[in-house]
Amino acid sequence: MRACVDIGGTKVAVSLSASSDAPLIGRRSEPTAKTGNNDAVAVQILRLIDEVCAEQGIDPASIDRVGVSSTGPFELHDGMVELATPNICGGIAGPSRGLPNNWMTAIVEAPLARRFARVRVENDAVAALEAERHWGALKGLDNCAYATWSTGVGVGLCVDGKALRGKNGNAGHAGHSFVVDDDSGALCGCGNLGDVEALAGGNSIAHRFGQPAADLFTAAAAGDAAALEKADALCRVIGRMLYNLVITLDLQRISLGGSVFWHHRDFVLPRLQAQVDGKLPPLTRGVLLVPAGLGDKVGDYAALALLD
Repeated sequence: MRACVDIGGTKVAVSLSASSDAPLIGRRSEPTAKTGNNDAVAVQILRLIDEVCAEQGIDPASIDRVGVSSTGPFELHDGMVELATPNICGGIAGPSRGLPNNWMTAIVEAPLARRFARVRVENDAVAALEAERHWGALKGLDNCAYATWSTGVGVGLCVDGKALRGKNGNAGHAGHSFVVDDDSGALCGCGNLGDVEALAGGNSIAHRFGQPAADLFTAAAAGDAAALEKADALCRVIGRMLYNLVITLDLQRISLGGSVFWHHRDFVLPRLQAQVDGKLPPLTRGVLLVPAGLGDKVGDYAALALLD
């Protein structure tokens, strides 16, 4: 049996599967642990695996491999992944971000590796990219990307048929790039002022505008002028980031997911596509931004894709 773990800045979800081609069963999800010691997320995962096994009548000892699809960035300590994640680790940007801990990293891989024979931890966008290439909207494409617009903003990149990882598995952190000049003081959890995630991440939207992203985009779609102005500006930020990826890596298609995008995809997708269309046609002609083929299950299947 395999355990599939999806770690986000907002929630942790655990499912089980008998093989890479078997359906996911027994999903449990709860808010990501952010208090106590910095192994709290790993402790939470171990507990959730045991709870799912108990619910499904499965012996926990039968779990021999675990795939972890996690928001990043990562740091490696003694060869094991720890999360240096702005929306989980409060010590990175300090108290002004409002997180209830002072962690610089969250230990994840080492506690799991002590119990399970095989553990693989990858950035959630890289894992989602693999799932979308295997089962979703990126099948058959060698030059493509998956982008998530959620609590944070992340990207998984594939060039010439190979997923890009980088020295610590952090390739694709375009959410911490800069695409506009900004003097608003928008603070990202990584410590940057005015990067993409600071301006447009779901957590940052609530900080900047005093209302959840869902409320802002719902109002914009209903025609509220003030909300529409803000939403259009947010789509320009994300759209320019995606355009930069297309022309830098000569991509064919980008698949999109994440809660901010998914719940408002009919409104935001044409606005994002407009930031790509017509600019530098030799590189952008025919490039499509598409909803994730796995829909709102992409995070769950991302972890399973790591265990092929």
